[in-house]
Amino acid sequence: MKRKLILKNFCIVDEDSDFIGSVVVEDGLISNVIHQPYIDDADQIIEGHGLTLMPAFVDLHAHFRDPGFPEKETLESASLAAAAGGYGTVVCMANTKPVTDTVEKALALKNRSDNLGLIDLYPVLSLTKNMDGKELSGITALDTKQNTIRMLSEDGRDVADDSIFLAAFAEARRLGIPVSCHCDAGGPEADAAKKAGKGREMWSRIEENVAVKRAIELGKKMGAHVHIAHVSTKESVNMIREAKRQLSRADASSSYSLTCEATPHHIALTEDDAHALGDESYGRVNPSLRSEEDRRAIIEAILDGTIDAIATDHAPHSETDKAGGAPGFTGLETGFAVSFTELTGEGSALENSITVDRKTIDLKRLSFLMSANPARILGLADRGRIAAGLRADLVIADTEALWTVKSEPFKSRGKNSPFRGRTLQGKILLTLHGGCIVYDTRS
Repeated sequence: MKRKLILKNFCIVDEDSDFIGSVVVEDGLISNVIHQPYIDDADQIIEGHGLTLMPAFVDLHAHFRDPGFPEKETLESASLAAAAGGYGTVVCMANTKPVTDTVEKALALKNRSDNLGLIDLYPVLSLTKNMDGKELSGITALDTKQNTIRMLSEDGRDVADDSIFLAAFAEARRLGIPVSCHCDAGGPEADAAKKAGKGREMWSRIEENVAVKRAIELGKKMGAHVHIAHVSTKESVNMIREAKRQLSRADASSSYSLTCEATPHHIALTEDDAHALGDESYGRVNPSLRSEEDRRAIIEAILDGTIDAIATDHAPHSETDKAGGAPGFTGLETGFAVSFTELTGEGSALENSITVDRKTIDLKRLSFLMSANPARILGLADRGRIAAGLRADLVIADTEALWTVKSEPFKSRGKNSPFRGRTLQGKILLTLHGGCIVYDTRS
């Protein structure tokens, strides 16, 4: 027997829509979208009462730490955190213990996640065995018809050998999936800055800029899909913008493509925040928090379409590890609120946020960046929007709600949020995954 759920009289928002209406869910799929007040019998009815219904978010970049680091995170805790943050689909990086470098390891994690039923997890496969940069990983064994691996990445260890990097790009082209390039190998120039005693803010900038240029050049040479992770410098933004301009004029038959992402913390925070939190402890992240000028460049790139997606780079740590300088922030449970607060200009929590030339994006564009376009990058046509026939991965949000970030209630084991104590606007109240409620804060 089909089970019917009606989400009634919501403000329905996705990349193309913003209207008051209702959504009918049957057997895990959206069966109907109605643009007027709607009354019908159903097994369950959820009233909108002025709330917003959006597609669940798709995160292109998260670290689940499973297997190998239960003190930081587990598959269960990360999945609960994702659901609490409104994420229905998550790509998790391969820097686990052992490294996720074979199809078998990826499938084992995927199967565990499917059994939990909280999110749709797509494990990344590393480019090289054990991320040692010497020999290609199990990507050579991947079938072009497989649908578990949607992205490849060496995470924070860029492949130093051009020939191996090119070989990895060739495999990605064969498979038709993107390579997420974390771009923090700066070569001799960055090494020289380190030897000269330059600060992290200097040599990490060199690392990113040099590595972004290299990734674009090698990916273009091989005709692959290059995805630049966590863009943070104005120089990288400009390189990507120019590369995309050239791409728009290039031969349409080329298989080369270029996308990129920005994180909520690079959208909202600067090096001043890192100093206040502790440059080598609670404020440390890779890539580093940058200058106000860089932050504005990131937002301008969101406004002009250079940046294709917002990804959390969720990187949980134990308290001991974070205090000791482990880089990364917990981000799944604040990703939407930070992005909404900083980018839409819709509410009173914006007193410390910025716009560029008084321009902002609307909620439709934010949905594009957090749901529809990340789904496209992964080749997932069945989610990211609200339309009949698509998966019922949905979130209910109160876009008027103001809340102060307290990390103690986080579902994630990592409490290392740089937004602790900050007031944000936009609260996830309920998350549906395949039509099932997996997170619900309603009283």
